[in-house]
Amino acid sequence: MSLKVGDIITFERSFSDRDVELFSEISGDEGVHHKTPDEQGKLVVQGLLTATLPTKVGGDYDVMARNMKFEFLRPVFTGDTIICGVTIEKYERQEKNRISIRSSFLCKNQHEKEVLKGEFSGVIL
Repeated sequence: MSLKVGDIITFERSFSDRDVELFSEISGDEGVHHKTPDEQGKLVVQGLLTATLPTKVGGDYDVMARNMKFEFLRPVFTGDTIICGVTIEKYERQEKNRISIRSSFLCKNQHEKEVLKGEFSGVIL
């Protein structure tokens, strides 16, 4: 599928306790807030695990990222549904059949609260 400036691609995901546990093992990010449930029985999802939403969209389009910027706005908890919207800001054909891309993204929880925003740029392989 061809992209163009102004396109918005969305992806939605909920994180489970098992997701947090596995990411803790892989990343070493094992803070007590990722291992001990709060009073509602929920764990805090690692920020970089939440950041896999916009990177998943990039992966779907074979983007090799060169720069990524994340601003973590509020915690995400297990069971939250996060909706990530990625907006194509730049999409230009370069030499050697590569396409340069720059995108911004905004992730919100099921209550429409912003949890993560940022941008990434790179080339499409």
